[in-house]
Amino acid sequence: QVQLVESGGAQVQPGGSLTLTCTASGFTFNHYWMYWLRQAPGTGLEWVAEINAGGGATSYIDSVKGRFIISRDNARNTFSLQMNNLKVEDTALYYCARDMMGTERGQGTQVTVSG
Repeated sequence: QVQLVESGGAQVQPGGSLTLTCTASGFTFNHYWMYWLRQAPGTGLEWVAEINAGGGATSYIDSVKGRFIISRDNARNTFSLQMNNLKVEDTALYYCARDMMGTERGQGTQVTVSG
């Protein structure tokens, strides 16, 4: 059974930083690309970043490029999203997922950016 558990969400001021972590279980983690998605209030699910199975290739939505870094630790079955210079518009429920559409995703962790 696929399980994905996010942690690290919090409320921070604009310009602040947070690191989200996802712990995966129930599947062969190092065989899969992994994704971070987010959903702001009143909007749909949005793809944020992805990382390939080996960790050597990453991709980001334009709005977070240069501010967010996705990484993974295949030995620990975890992957992370380091978020720097956070903006109010980054406020959302953040999910880790095993597919880009979020069909298999965790319960989410809330990130609130406000002054």
